[in-house]
Parts: sequence; C-alpha cells; structure tokens
Amino acid sequence: MREILDLVEARLRTALGEPDARADVTFLGTDRIEVLRFVEGDVVRYATLGMSAQPMADPTSPLADPVKGPRAELVLSVRARLANTDQVLRPLAVLAASPQVEGLIVAPGASLDLGQPLWPGAPFGSVLVAEPGGLVEDLELDAPMDPVRFLPLLPMTHNEAAWKRVRGAQELQERWLSQGTDLRDPLRGSVALD
Repeated sequence: MREILDLVEARLRTALGEPDARADVTFLGTDRIEVLRFVEGDVVRYATLGMSAQPMADPTSPLADPVKGPRAELVLSVRARLANTDQVLRPLAVLAASPQVEGLIVAPGASLDLGQPLWPGAPFGSVLVAEPGGLVEDLELDAPMDPVRFLPLLPMTHNEAAWKRVRGAQELQERWLSQGTDLRDPLRGSVALD
C-alpha cells in the first residue's frame, strides 16, 4: 500500500510541483487520507493521497478484491486568496474516504454530496466528478492492478446539483461551457438554468 502511495505522490509532484502544505485525516475504521496543497500563480490545487491505496469495490459484491478494481485520487482547483478554501481539507478527506466508508465507486459523471459547504461560506455543498487525464495523467500500476486515475472535482451549487440529477452531468458541463463559467472561482454563483 505505501508503495502505491509513494508512486501516487511522485506523480502529483511531477504534474503539480512541490506541495506547500499537507494535512492528514483519519476516520474510525479507515486508512489515513492526506490532502496536499499545491499553489501555482493564482490557482491553488488540493489533491488527496490515500484513496488509491485500496481498490474501490462494488458494494453489491460479497467479497472485495484486494488487488483488482478502480483506484483514484481527487483533485480540486480553485482561485487563490478569494475565499478561505484551506478549510476544504477535511471535506475532501471525507469524499476520499467514501469508497471505504460507504462502498462507493467514484467515477466520472458522479455527484458527491457533503451535506455542508465545501468551506465556510462556500456556495457549494457537492461536486461533480470530471474526466481524468487533463491535469494529472493516470498512473499505471503492475498487472493485475488497475491504474490510479486523478479525478478533477467541479464544485456545484445546490441548484446545479439538482439540475444535474435531472438532466445529467454532460448537460450541466455543456451549460457551464456555453455560459463561460469560471469553475475555479470559489465565490461564483449558480449558472443560469432553465
């Protein structure tokens, strides 16, 4: 497990540079989840480290395979110095622990709901899991293990999350794109929805 996390951290450092801060959170009955902070210009990125230590398992399966199955880490990018986004560390760790705690398989197109703001005063209480591969490339592991995918998280307002449940992730992303929404803006309001 530590071997995998060392490789994951090396991949994050290669793609995002040196982290300027890190914190770790442990939940009862789960492995430790770390959150690393990377600052590049006016963008701060938070990446989880620990979610990929074990493969995500289908909650309907009677036995979890300790080797095979999807593996992922989460990456959130926001504009720096506009809000107290460093308070997102614990919520991100909660999301990263959800496969162990709730038996979720986190995949692109999924919504992850915290039931509380991502950070104090944030207009976002949930995130949309986006497609990997743009910011941090997948990390191939020795067979038969699946690669580690670095999944970007896109914060959603309550209205956007409700609209996404009805219309789907693709339509919400198209709406953001057509409206020129700055998804890194920690203070942005909801995109215009019909």
